[in-house]
Amino acid sequence: MWKQLLLILFYFAAFTAAAAAQPSTKKPSLWQTLKGDAPLVIAHGGFSGIFPHSSSYAYNFALQTGLPNTVLWCDVQLTSDGFGVCLPDLLLNNGSNTADVFANKNKTYLVNGISTTGLFTVDFTLNDLLNVSLTQGVYSRTYLFDLNYFPVMTIQDVAQLKPPGFWLNIQHAAFFDQHKLDTRSFVLSTTRSSIVNYISSPEVNFLKSIVARLKATPTKLVFRFLGKNEIEPSTNLTYDSLLKNLKFIKTFASGILVPKSYIWPVDPKLNLQSSTSVVLDAHKEGLEIYAADFSNDVPLAYDFSYDPVAEYLQFIDNGNFSVDGVLTDFPITPSAAIDCYSHMDKNDSRPVKPLVITHEGASGDYPGCTDLAYKTAITDGADILDCPVQMTKDGVPICLGSINLIDRTNAVQVYSQLTTNIPELDSAGIFSFNLTWKEILTLKPVIYSPFTEVKLYRNQNNKNKGQLLSLSDFLALAYNATSVSGVVIRIQEASFLAEQGLDVTDAVLDALSKNGYDDQKVKRVMIQSSNSAVLIKIKEKRKFEFVYEVDEVIRDALNSTMLDIKKFADSVVINKKSVFSRDGLGFLTGVTNVVPKLKAFKLPVYVRLFQNEFFPQSWDFFSDAHVELNSFVVGAEIDGVITDFPKTANLYRRNRCLGLGNKTPNYMAPVAPDGLLTVAVAQPPAEAPSPVLSESDVLEPPLPSVEPTPSTTEKNNATALPPASQPNGQSKLVLDVILSSQPLLLSIILLF
Repeated sequence: MWKQLLLILFYFAAFTAAAAAQPSTKKPSLWQTLKGDAPLVIAHGGFSGIFPHSSSYAYNFALQTGLPNTVLWCDVQLTSDGFGVCLPDLLLNNGSNTADVFANKNKTYLVNGISTTGLFTVDFTLNDLLNVSLTQGVYSRTYLFDLNYFPVMTIQDVAQLKPPGFWLNIQHAAFFDQHKLDTRSFVLSTTRSSIVNYISSPEVNFLKSIVARLKATPTKLVFRFLGKNEIEPSTNLTYDSLLKNLKFIKTFASGILVPKSYIWPVDPKLNLQSSTSVVLDAHKEGLEIYAADFSNDVPLAYDFSYDPVAEYLQFIDNGNFSVDGVLTDFPITPSAAIDCYSHMDKNDSRPVKPLVITHEGASGDYPGCTDLAYKTAITDGADILDCPVQMTKDGVPICLGSINLIDRTNAVQVYSQLTTNIPELDSAGIFSFNLTWKEILTLKPVIYSPFTEVKLYRNQNNKNKGQLLSLSDFLALAYNATSVSGVVIRIQEASFLAEQGLDVTDAVLDALSKNGYDDQKVKRVMIQSSNSAVLIKIKEKRKFEFVYEVDEVIRDALNSTMLDIKKFADSVVINKKSVFSRDGLGFLTGVTNVVPKLKAFKLPVYVRLFQNEFFPQSWDFFSDAHVELNSFVVGAEIDGVITDFPKTANLYRRNRCLGLGNKTPNYMAPVAPDGLLTVAVAQPPAEAPSPVLSESDVLEPPLPSVEPTPSTTEKNNATALPPASQPNGQSKLVLDVILSSQPLLLSIILLF
């Protein structure tokens, strides 16, 4: 066990041995906390976002990866023989294997007037609990560490870790007292034997009973607010009522702890509402205020775009106030937010790496390839705007993330009768080349949510906003955006389109010429394709920057393949899994040789696809898009990122903790590519290695000549069919297509 614990303590150092657990040397601006100090990071049961709550691994990992003054939080429960242990709840049913060790021990008690059945700590001695192992209590998190033995820790066990700050939360003092366990005496005794910096409770009478005895000590008392409509048992008042009488709270506490929704409410549609006055009210009364319920792996308000750093900044650096601390399952994220991202110079234009390339614009916030997605990406600080080119029936090149209109528009409600199955595209749907540009303009764009199967949706308030753009419209918009350095034109399915009588390469060149992109001194022009024949054809006509996209997940590439790529490409786009290998359970298993090989041949490396949602991320990145970005940019030394969320990438590259060398704090060190997996007892079976990129993988036959076929001519002369008249707006065929495509969609999701 201790060997594994040592491994986890040096987890970050394994990848960057020079990283030191210290804050950056630059001092932030004055904080708007009560005393002007930086907010505290309070580790809820340690690093409970990954390891079992209140386990030795969780506590040690929180200290290793958090700010130097990280506070360890212990939810105090009492055993039948009066010992205090750290466990997240009165009940042992969740978060431990007690039910497996002790059968038929369930009891029913009243807890704050509510009849509750389960395994209660008051029915077990400390020796009983020494036979129990802690487990991950949040089932959406990894279970792989549960096979380790995590003993229940006493308060003294945690105190012996000598944390910079120690916080005891007494959630159920009245319940313990009812079971003849003197909570007051226990807590006072603990403060005499161990350094306790904070004691919190949602019970007024308990805090009032100890305030006089602790007045002359450094221990701070904090009143914890529960749900606004819940009843505080001592006063029989709702917590909402008590919130209106902070003068009363000040008589027995020096601070308050509130759910984060007390400060920034979120409506049922996940819109962030205006902030309340609770922080300013608390500070006015001389009370510190701490915010609870922070976790990276739950849906945030849409305003934060699934970026937990952005959420923390809203609470600590909004220009009006700052909370005095945050209670979190993932202490690494607020540590970075406080020390690296707060009080940044918004006019700082220094960052140049990584290059931020959009994926359908800011498609994480708006329907992709719309005017709003591109304009938002410009505001968010993107360097390169992308246009994935599709062709319409009348030969107009447009920007759309999929050749299948069903994926990005409401075409299925309007033109369901045009649904076809095309084996060459390995797809069934309604395709852009079956409609004219005028007809496509009548469609509504749809925001694409790639993780709907786990109920993660992108901003549904923006789901149909924006206007689709032709390639010429896109080029004009990018041309006039002074902050944008260039465009990337992505060309796929050129051979298939040529067979339909549509020359996508000539259409792209014509649009570029007509919009003033012949001179690369004006804007950088990147032509991207996974078909080498496309790049070769255009290279014969124009001098642009050519980007070869490797579709396959690879672990290396032959030297001869590199030489072939250099004949037609200036840079390369690869998949994230071609940088860090990953097992089927979501853990990184190592780093490939792909990036070093490409760089050895002087080929810049751009990586796709970065998405803020925590679901597709490896466990090693702690459900934090910034940890993932940092590991690729600093750890793997890639040159650019292709992202649905350019605002997050731009925020990351501007943070103060980059380029600090051996002064880099641990919370900004790149992760070890197999760090977490090495501390697990059970490891998944090894998977077959990814292939090596060979010459045959990159050399494609020339594009077919484009000659209008009779069928194409008939299509171009045909009048569009009227919208389908199905009662529900979509035909049975389309429903069948969608249902049959689900396995394919899932496989695509897992690829990223």
